[in-house]
Amino acid sequence: MPSRLTLVSLSDKPISSGLGADLAKHARILGIELQQISKDLPNSPYFSEWWQTSDTLMPEARLVMRNIAAQHDTDLAFLHDGFKSEEVKILAMDMDSTLINIECIDEIADFTGKKSAVSEITEATMRGEIKDFEESLRRRVALLAGISEEVLESVYQERLRLNPGAAELLQAANHRGIYTLLVSGGFTFFTEKLQKTLGFTQSQANTLEIVDGKLTGKVLGDIVDGSAKASYLTKVCSLLNCSRSNAIVIGDGSNDLPMMQGSGISIAFRAKPIVKEKADAAFDRVGLDAALLLIA
Repeated sequence: MPSRLTLVSLSDKPISSGLGADLAKHARILGIELQQISKDLPNSPYFSEWWQTSDTLMPEARLVMRNIAAQHDTDLAFLHDGFKSEEVKILAMDMDSTLINIECIDEIADFTGKKSAVSEITEATMRGEIKDFEESLRRRVALLAGISEEVLESVYQERLRLNPGAAELLQAANHRGIYTLLVSGGFTFFTEKLQKTLGFTQSQANTLEIVDGKLTGKVLGDIVDGSAKASYLTKVCSLLNCSRSNAIVIGDGSNDLPMMQGSGISIAFRAKPIVKEKADAAFDRVGLDAALLLIA
């Protein structure tokens, strides 16, 4: 039997009446039928419309359909055939530029005038141009040597903000009994505070070495890179006796791709092109809590 998909359009304003027609027109070119379906959804700050395909879509076709949706100022998600929202047991998230609005390491560096040098490495890494995340992180952290540990608190208080919908998503996930995992290539100073504030079940990140109140430019222990992120998710799946198909995974950079692979829903949040290309959903206009519509 053909492997069908469910298409979900998401927007923070009423969806254009022409979107469905434009998507259906492109689907017919591919020899695929698109049938609109109705969903009984809970109250939400977002608007959505749902369709089901008669067959699967190749990655190139998904990209074209996303571009069509973008022309209508709408985000688009593709749900796998057989995905069951009631079987979601895990929400795994990246931190920097996903849960929160900043790359913490860039903002730490900004206090010493080194943000440009650090940001350049950060951006190249998230785009996938620097393949070795561990090397990238160590190079950036080395630039932080000599910074007072008080800068970390300043970044947290003055610059770190939750991205839209973050608090609502965590509140709903925790209420539903979903295991929430914050797993980051960033730093434990920030993940531990966010875990306490938002109620994450677990958090994992890198630990900056601090001696005599100053950053040494080194990281303690093993680096949390893309492979480690995927490993932490696998361990949670084992703990809960489930598979990655029972997880929602949200990220924005290339080092999030390993843990996204095989998940029930992978969501690229305001992400780099390489991540949006591979993710089931790309949120460029809606907040993180729009994920709740996908598992309603």
